[in-house]
Amino acid sequence: MLEPKEPLTDVQFKEKRGLVPSRASDPGWAHGIMVNGGRQKIKCKYCHKVMLGGGISRLKQHLAGERGNVAPCEEVPEEVKLQIQQLLGFKVLEKLKRQKKSNKNAVPCFPSREGIDDRVHWVRNTRRGCSQRKGKEILEGGTKEAKRKKKQFFPTSFVTQPDNHNIAPIGMEQADMAVARFMYQAGIPISAVSSQYFQKMADAIASVGPGYKMPTYHSLMGKLLDRSAQNAGEYVEELRKSWEVTGCTVLVDRWMDRTGFVVNFFVYCTKGIMFLKSVDLSEVSESPEGLLNLFDSIVQEVGLKNIVNFVTDTSPLFKAAGILLVEKYKTFFLTVCAAHCLELILGEIEKMEEVEEVVGKAKRIVQFIYNNVWVLNLIKKRIGGREIIQLASTRIFSIFLTLHNILSLKDHLHQTFTSGDWMQSNFSKHGAGLEVAKITADPLFWSKCDHVTTGTKPLLSVLQFLESEEKPSAGFIYDAFEKAKNSVMLAFNEKESDYSPFLKAIDHVLQKEFQSPLHVAAYYLNPSIFYSPTFLSSKVIQKGLLDCIEALEPDITSQVMSNINFYEEAVGDFGRSVALHGRESLAPATWWSLYGTDYPDLQRLAVRILSQTCSIIQCRKSKSMFKNVHLKKNRLERQKMNDLEFVHYNLRLQERRLEIGKERCSICALDPVCLEAIDVMMEDWLADVEVMEDEHKRWMNVKVTSQETSVEHKFSNVNSCIDNTDERASEDTIDTDDLLLKC
Repeated sequence: MLEPKEPLTDVQFKEKRGLVPSRASDPGWAHGIMVNGGRQKIKCKYCHKVMLGGGISRLKQHLAGERGNVAPCEEVPEEVKLQIQQLLGFKVLEKLKRQKKSNKNAVPCFPSREGIDDRVHWVRNTRRGCSQRKGKEILEGGTKEAKRKKKQFFPTSFVTQPDNHNIAPIGMEQADMAVARFMYQAGIPISAVSSQYFQKMADAIASVGPGYKMPTYHSLMGKLLDRSAQNAGEYVEELRKSWEVTGCTVLVDRWMDRTGFVVNFFVYCTKGIMFLKSVDLSEVSESPEGLLNLFDSIVQEVGLKNIVNFVTDTSPLFKAAGILLVEKYKTFFLTVCAAHCLELILGEIEKMEEVEEVVGKAKRIVQFIYNNVWVLNLIKKRIGGREIIQLASTRIFSIFLTLHNILSLKDHLHQTFTSGDWMQSNFSKHGAGLEVAKITADPLFWSKCDHVTTGTKPLLSVLQFLESEEKPSAGFIYDAFEKAKNSVMLAFNEKESDYSPFLKAIDHVLQKEFQSPLHVAAYYLNPSIFYSPTFLSSKVIQKGLLDCIEALEPDITSQVMSNINFYEEAVGDFGRSVALHGRESLAPATWWSLYGTDYPDLQRLAVRILSQTCSIIQCRKSKSMFKNVHLKKNRLERQKMNDLEFVHYNLRLQERRLEIGKERCSICALDPVCLEAIDVMMEDWLADVEVMEDEHKRWMNVKVTSQETSVEHKFSNVNSCIDNTDERASEDTIDTDDLLLKC
């Protein structure tokens, strides 16, 4: 029999609830807890640091990252940090910018090879075991040990490097050629230069000075790989600790290699994405039951109580196995990748007769321009070095992004193919040139092109949201598709004959593939959507919410449902002025963690639902580096390749996480003539259809403009075009057929 709990004293009650005196209205109080009821001893809600003296001002400096009086909080959510910085004013923001600028040219300080312990042994259970610790510290703080491990994986100690302007031009050119020869001779993908570790490697070598010896093959595949795998495993273990509070999403990414189908398993949480393992499906029975056993092993490895969402593609085999898995446990949901649904929708649209015609002519324009260097340079002079073809994560996305880009270049293309230079060239007198000039001068082509882009622009906006990764997408995806459908209708002035084919394609895919209680429940619990004047509830939404509660919280369903009304009416903390402001500025899960404390059961449910993703698009990376990983039969060699793959993926996922919001993308997204991009993307759009005599000789003189472009650049015709140019690369031109088409 449970012993009755002693009543809390007044001071204990204030500390437990974080109450503040009634006269306090500072928004900073929402992020701190008074200790012993006093204003001069405040505990941060995120890292649990207790600040003595300074009151609420000291807490806000701590949250904003202002150094001097108090150490910055390392666990505060980014949106909360920005909100507090705005409250403190311009002075703090300027100080932070100066701090960031002072470290701009710094590089990691690495230990010498002699300092690396040769006896490093990695207990592989590090990345397989499921943490049993309490997960609350993930949303509200972290341990010192956690911070130490994170710094081991991504060093933050810096030394300043000399300015490049002090280096002799001849020395710089020799160094460049040494790098180039190594890349070309070893067959390293040129896109590797976009890795954040590429420049860090060069800086680290330079800091050691002359005489540095590169690590050997045995070091790279031995102690250095073991050390990297250990650090990666420790980083992954830190992600695991958050799963108990936020839950997680298992992402299943299927692709082809030389042995057949391979499936990669990733785990998403708000702290980041981790690569779990890769499995060769040739070793798995090709049946739902056989695949179920594989999926079940993943559930056991991740932990049943941690999983909220299980995301696959739309293949019948994977869906059937996923359904069997959900029916077995009934405590999480199976959903289809939202990006894959977008692919299917655009695939349906591409089959429309009018769209086929427009895409075919656009393809003809691209083929002709990119296979004739004189024409390519003539076009680029008019469009400022921009590319015509736009590469995205999949072929179908690339096609429609390119179509949007071609429409935006309508005037430039028309002027080019009617210019004096063009008319005097031999290109204007031959079949392909005449055909392309006729297409660009045809008003009907441009009218149809405008019609197609009008109907697909809202869908590409959804793609842009999924690729941005700025916040967990589960709470927004249902609303995003609904807004996309409404935008299509409005774009055609609600003329049914125009918008109907596009809406039919959207509804056909969504109704067949994308129906899930998780999406509608997340839509309902997202405060930025629910409290919006345009929010409309329905039987589908109400039923989906109830289904979600019954699945995720079966033992307390009635209790959770009884608290829903307080959220709907914005009662208590839900109605605070700071909570009203936070509806739009905070991530939905963060909002619930701050203002849902009066209703802990509902709060837990909302945080777990709103912390999920609905797409595997962020996990789609180049697989070619590890095309042999599943060919190794020797057990030791296979384990080494698995370790290499584990380190590779988790480094890239961490890098991508750190780059969210930055204006950066891979070189292949900038250079459609890059062979690495052609192999997996738009090869038929760049195929050699008709090249003028001796034209192949001109390719050695092509000037490929080096640019750095934001994620938004791929959507330059969906929103605004943002172009950034690398300071050094802009002075150079690439003069090698290693980057050019096979003619």
